[in-house]
Amino acid sequence: MIATIAPRFSTNLACAVSNYTEHLLPLGPGSFDCTLIPDLCLSRSRGILNPEDSARRMPLRARSAFFALVILVAGACSPAWAQAPTKKPPSSPTAPAAPTAPQSKHYPILLLASGNNPGWSLRIGQKGPERLDRPGYPPITLEPAEVAHDPSGDAWTYHAKDTGTGTAITIHLSREACFDGMSATKYTFRAVVEHPQLGTLSGCARIAAELFPRITNQIDDDADDAAKKKPAPETTVTGFKPPTAVAYVNFADKIVLSRGAVKKIAAPAGTDLALSHDGKKLLYIRSDPKSGPETTIVLYEFDTGRSRDLVHGNIRQPFWSPDDSRVAYLTNQDQKWQVWTLQAAAPEAPAPLYTNNIDALQGWVDAHILLATDLQNAYWIADDGKITQTALLQNICGSGFQIRESDTIRVNPGNPDLLLVSANYATPPPGAPANASHLSGGIFLYELRAKRRVILTPPDQSASHGEWAQDGVQVFYTARLSSGVPSTYRIFWDGSAPKRYVAATNFVVGQ
Repeated sequence: MIATIAPRFSTNLACAVSNYTEHLLPLGPGSFDCTLIPDLCLSRSRGILNPEDSARRMPLRARSAFFALVILVAGACSPAWAQAPTKKPPSSPTAPAAPTAPQSKHYPILLLASGNNPGWSLRIGQKGPERLDRPGYPPITLEPAEVAHDPSGDAWTYHAKDTGTGTAITIHLSREACFDGMSATKYTFRAVVEHPQLGTLSGCARIAAELFPRITNQIDDDADDAAKKKPAPETTVTGFKPPTAVAYVNFADKIVLSRGAVKKIAAPAGTDLALSHDGKKLLYIRSDPKSGPETTIVLYEFDTGRSRDLVHGNIRQPFWSPDDSRVAYLTNQDQKWQVWTLQAAAPEAPAPLYTNNIDALQGWVDAHILLATDLQNAYWIADDGKITQTALLQNICGSGFQIRESDTIRVNPGNPDLLLVSANYATPPPGAPANASHLSGGIFLYELRAKRRVILTPPDQSASHGEWAQDGVQVFYTARLSSGVPSTYRIFWDGSAPKRYVAATNFVVGQ
């Protein structure tokens, strides 16, 4: 350390002396003002500049003052006395400018568009359109595609795909004042949805970030964070409740009626189960081997545990009316399957409703209309026996499904335009198991007005006998997998969360 300081001290001392001689002797020897330091007023031969006797002859007080002055001047001469000089780092070449960040073509994001007559709503997220909702119908999941931004800066065209049908749709969005016609609310955007099957839907849109998941760019390294997060729900359907009253055929071929936690054996065997809407009465068909093709409609009452015969003959497919006051069924009369009805309080007086030949009765649409089918059409039959509507089964089933007498069609309890259809595939999906008829069945939804068809059940199942729950969002059906025996599964109307529900078949729902 001393070796490091010494050169610096010598340098600063020399600088101090130079400053001293420059400032104290500006006029040459003997010319400076002796009043500054009287003791230094000596001759050149004996003064401070004479190295031989300067230390010996200089008075102590003068020497102290001299060295104080030297130190003071040395400190002012160079800051190197306090610290070592630092080297300036070499200059680095200027980094090239970063490329311009890409601009979003679909700003603004997180929008909710909606309209009336008919009602609809559309969510537009960070990647584009996500979901289209309509009252009374399952949601339509959308797959975002390209986005075109108008040069004006105030209009966007979104493209997306209806994942249920593969149909391409277009959404036009423009920044302009918009009113929905239902309130005085002024919206920021105007929106128009063009769907080849649903038509053109017009409405308004607003920024609705509160409807979307929170967006974060932070990385959470907490190892326990994954354990703290709740698992993603299996379905977006909310507010549903499992039915409290159901009936089915168990693996022993016995008919079971279940209400809450209580289960009762209603009959040792039977087919064509129909449970009343209050869940207290069950209809089924009992076959009598001794009488050949003749069968009987039997009524079983849960509260009393008693059974009684209602109608006897060549009969099948009974259905309760929505208020449980009447029963409709098919009976073979004059070589034709005809639609007849009876009053539940007076079953001894049945009456014909529709006497033309019908292959299958599909149930009640409402309190005054029944749905029936032959191998060509579906018929809506009113109380007076007249047909109010007809639909070609070929249009309903399309090219993907066969038309057979065993097909079933069930009308959604809250939306008569939405049908639940069980039929056999024309060409089964790869790996789909076969049913008892060596065919593979599937269940799909069909909209009568839009003619939109969406397969509901998974391709690895052979599904049949689909039934709506009374809430109109749960569907129960018989499924056969590649391994195992048939069981009843439940799925939601958007195709989510298919799950084995009970080890049984021919499942029907009451309350």
